[in-house]
Amino acid sequence: MKRSITILQILVRVSGLVEIILGLLFWTGNALGLIPVHIFFGSVLVLSLWTLAIMAGRAGVQPGLVGLALVWGLITPILGLTQGQLLVNSSHWVIQVLHLLVGIGAMGQAEMLSRRIKQLRPMIFQK
Repeated sequence: MKRSITILQILVRVSGLVEIILGLLFWTGNALGLIPVHIFFGSVLVLSLWTLAIMAGRAGVQPGLVGLALVWGLITPILGLTQGQLLVNSSHWVIQVLHLLVGIGAMGQAEMLSRRIKQLRPMIFQK
């Protein structure tokens, strides 16, 4: 379990960093051809979050936190894939900021779940 948690944390951190860099490029009107790459790394992030949520549930993390992560992981791609149709006028920046915040929230939840698993199962993380 220790190795799995570590791998998932790395996946979340790397995919999250790539997502933020690509998102900033898109906001400046650059690299729009890389949107499929952005979608791929977003999928990696969400799947990693869901996997951590399931592992957290099995480790005894509070069900509310696990449920929130699962629902958040569902909302994240829905918002990401539909944001092009939301507030398409000059207010579209609001949706872009919301998308950024939801993505950062997914990263934060993955980190929090990892920490909670480690707190509940400290024996597997001792050297």
